[in-house]
Amino acid sequence: MITKSSILHLRIPFSIFLMPVFSFALSQAKEVNWLEAGLVFVILHLFLYPASNGFNSYFDRDEDSIGGLEKPPRVENDLLWLSLGLDAVALGLAGWLSWKFALMLLIYGLISKAYSWDKIRLKALPVTGWLAVGLFQGAFTYLACLLVFNHWDFVDLLQAEAWLPALLTSLLLMGSYPMTQVYQHAEDGRRGDRTLSRMLGIRGTFHFTALFFLGANAGFFYYFLHFHTLWHFLAFQAFLFPTLVYFGLWYLRVRKDENAADFKSTMRLNVISSICMILYFTLLTFWPWATAAG
Repeated sequence: MITKSSILHLRIPFSIFLMPVFSFALSQAKEVNWLEAGLVFVILHLFLYPASNGFNSYFDRDEDSIGGLEKPPRVENDLLWLSLGLDAVALGLAGWLSWKFALMLLIYGLISKAYSWDKIRLKALPVTGWLAVGLFQGAFTYLACLLVFNHWDFVDLLQAEAWLPALLTSLLLMGSYPMTQVYQHAEDGRRGDRTLSRMLGIRGTFHFTALFFLGANAGFFYYFLHFHTLWHFLAFQAFLFPTLVYFGLWYLRVRKDENAADFKSTMRLNVISSICMILYFTLLTFWPWATAAG
């Protein structure tokens, strides 16, 4: 029997925070087969990511707020089997699309399990865990999507037009990921997880995220200028502006009181930034001007 607690721990709505990776890859596809694109979306956001969330929750057994759940319910034993079952469905559907896509999702799943599984637990290793999340939720997933959208072989992923935007997605995630841990310092400390955000401290996490964002933004300037147009970059800045405003105002509040680095503020930042990027990449996908290279 599947319990309500286990369904909540899948945190399916939380998948919106990773949707910009899919949206960016879709916007850069040569041609879009909407049936395949829709299936990739379902595989990632309704099966693969929730399976990873559930597996993570099963081994973490958090009592305080976690991403997508302000008050997580008690973890039930069926959560492990539910998460593994969702993984199996994701791999089965991915294999129907492409064995190469299925292979990449299998690797992703193994890394996500190593992140939280108590026998390995990359989460307890601040730099290794951060790199694993940034690279696999970012570049690796972006390339897996592009592999399906463009019907490519692995060798095609070596071209700059593929790996450069993939790298940029990882830079954004590597900058933003410590922010998702900024309110969990006490919980992580009780469990003995020395996360990157705990190492940096609350203010240090904000500074770290700002620096990574600046570096990623410089990379997007280069990418859009060489593979699209300057207008693409300027539009990108306009869509990111609300995120920058919120981040700056929140940072000022945290400088006065570090207790302001709380769950609700973190989730608001994630929602604002995710929606802004999803809207922009959707614009690139559907508007004629956005697909014109120049």
